[in-house]
Amino acid sequence: MKRSHSLVSGLFLITSAALAQGQAPAAGPAAASPVAITLRADQPGRVVNRNIYGHFAEHLGRGIYEGIWVGPESPIPNTRGIRNDVVAALKALNLPVLRWPGGCFADEYHWKDGIGPREKRPSMINTHWGGVVEDNSFGTHEFMDLVDQLGTDAYITGNVGSGTAREMMEWVEYLTSDAVSPMANLRRQNGREKAWRVPYFGLGNEPWGCGGNMRPEYYADEFRKYNTFVKNYDRAKPIYRIAGGANDFNYTWTEVLMDRVGRQMNAASLHYYTLPTGNWRTKGSATQFGEDQWFSTLSRTLKMDELITKHAAIMDKADPEKRIGLAIDEWGTWYDVEPGTQPGFLYQQSTMRDALVAALNFHIFHRHADRVVMTNIAQTVNVLQAMILTDKEKMVRTPTYWVFEMFKVHQGGTFLPVELQSPDYVFGGEKVPAVSASATKAADGRTVHLSLANTHPRDPLVLTVKLAGISPASAAGRLLTAPTMQAHNTFAAPDAVKPVPFEGATLAGGTLTLTLPAKSVLVVELRGTRRPIP
Repeated sequence: MKRSHSLVSGLFLITSAALAQGQAPAAGPAAASPVAITLRADQPGRVVNRNIYGHFAEHLGRGIYEGIWVGPESPIPNTRGIRNDVVAALKALNLPVLRWPGGCFADEYHWKDGIGPREKRPSMINTHWGGVVEDNSFGTHEFMDLVDQLGTDAYITGNVGSGTAREMMEWVEYLTSDAVSPMANLRRQNGREKAWRVPYFGLGNEPWGCGGNMRPEYYADEFRKYNTFVKNYDRAKPIYRIAGGANDFNYTWTEVLMDRVGRQMNAASLHYYTLPTGNWRTKGSATQFGEDQWFSTLSRTLKMDELITKHAAIMDKADPEKRIGLAIDEWGTWYDVEPGTQPGFLYQQSTMRDALVAALNFHIFHRHADRVVMTNIAQTVNVLQAMILTDKEKMVRTPTYWVFEMFKVHQGGTFLPVELQSPDYVFGGEKVPAVSASATKAADGRTVHLSLANTHPRDPLVLTVKLAGISPASAAGRLLTAPTMQAHNTFAAPDAVKPVPFEGATLAGGTLTLTLPAKSVLVVELRGTRRPIP
């Protein structure tokens, strides 16, 4: 029998003091269930590409304008028009790569409209997102300034849908050439002497949809054509080319791309969004939901593992050496917009549910580190599953932000297998694993980070972790949880959901023991091994 939504009102409360000590909730409908785990530090795998923790900022709603760009004359503290508070918050995440300008916007964006004196730049209509006027005040120079301020890498998506091969060729020259040439000289004329470094370039976005409604065969030919004109002006650092790949379960698209494009691309993209209902017309609320949509959201986000596995199997047939990467450059939750906001702006809140979604996806990406080379959550500020929300001069970090901040220790780490037999979290006759785990070895060879997630909204779990190949001297961590599934941060209460120190882990005889609270994300650092980990 399906459980009633009234279960939400019976959720136990967790005190801050208990959380700070990493204790299980004082009361709950079920005793903590035991879970046995083995962390295999003696079987290191692939390096987890730090670009797995990438971001995406599209000209959409208040993502760029108000969220990142306020202009040099704004009373909001800024550096050359870019918000100081947002930059500081994002820098704390060790942002590895930022994708821009879209998204659907990319295939109607003409880069020359966004250079030169701002007062002379032509405006356009953003037909995809709200029909608002885009004044192009945030363009190439402003984006590359943002990249420099963040200390991150640029991933630029070129216009294949409505642009020309010449337009793309000239943009790459403008960005990356130090020659005495027309586009490089134009860049100098606009105030930038030295070429920028643009490591990643996408050839179109969603060509199967808003990027041109193309058949895979047609797009493959377009990719081959446009790719010819993406020149490597710095041959020592060639541009990494990302093809417009499949939409979720469209495996035929990947088959055609691998067959007809092959190694002319460095990676193929994949897009998958988590909708609680699976219905694009009525996706579900970001904050007003019961356990049914808590469960369905987590269940649907776990489909990411199936998607990567099946697309990677197709890629393996044509590329057994795994030279071509999979770039999941749009992922995250997508809900109905917040009531009272512009429907085309895709503004939504982020709750404890979204924190679990982020943790589960990262664990999946880690397991597929042999093929997944980059992911970009949608999106960075004020759009979909954002890190940050802004309201004029105010800024708030979301629960998703804190998962990125806690998990940054995994960036560039070596994947360590984690063996576990998770109990089931059962709801409405369906089930998902109650616990998810992942581990990486840090570059120092003596530190391991173990991240854990408990998907159950009420039940804590007692974890016994056997440590194979590691003898740590200490274990400490940080815990993210909340009293309710719907808990989120607001401008009035910006720290309602925030990590707290976790000191509830004990080490004895090569075993780590801890209690993982319900609906929680935990990162434990195991330090001071007596010998380097293999």
